[in-house]
Amino acid sequence: MKKPMTSRVVALVACCALLGLASSAIGLSEQFQGRIFQGEKLKPVDSQPKLKVGDKAPDFTLPSLSGEPVSLHQFLGKKNVVISFVPAAWTPVCSEQWPGYNIVKGLFEAADATIIGITTDNIATLYAWTEQMGGVWFPVLSDFWPHGQVAGEYGVLRSGGVSERALFIIDKQGIVRYIDIHDINERPNLETLIGELQKVK
Repeated sequence: MKKPMTSRVVALVACCALLGLASSAIGLSEQFQGRIFQGEKLKPVDSQPKLKVGDKAPDFTLPSLSGEPVSLHQFLGKKNVVISFVPAAWTPVCSEQWPGYNIVKGLFEAADATIIGITTDNIATLYAWTEQMGGVWFPVLSDFWPHGQVAGEYGVLRSGGVSERALFIIDKQGIVRYIDIHDINERPNLETLIGELQKVK
């Protein structure tokens, strides 16, 4: 006779299934065929780190697609925050990374967390791009002007004017708990990010 699965095992199975779905998001950029800029492979990292785990995260206020400015401090005491810097709209890896977060929204909610997506693109470009990908559930912010100021404060502004592909987990007290300045040519591992986020919760 089989033993009934515990709620923890059920949750683990569900989590693995969601992560598997998110991995399949790599094919979502097919809807962009003919619209995605296919650039050359870039130097993996082209910036100087400024922050380390345990530092207070620099506050910022940036314009968002909603029309309302979004500040990091508005989440203090309320939500853990994952800041997702991506280099540019209409590029292959970026157009796979954020749709993957759509699929596993529940895992972020379970960790009492939200994502803030940031690029150095302007609002009009970000609007067209996210509409094409079917929208995203998290706020998308423009670090266009003063150009790359927030990316610079986080130590992830590349010499060419775009940000690194970088993830920062900020806890409810505003402290940096995890940093992944990733190879710009590759998607960060979602399972790793969720695992680090669960440690914060």
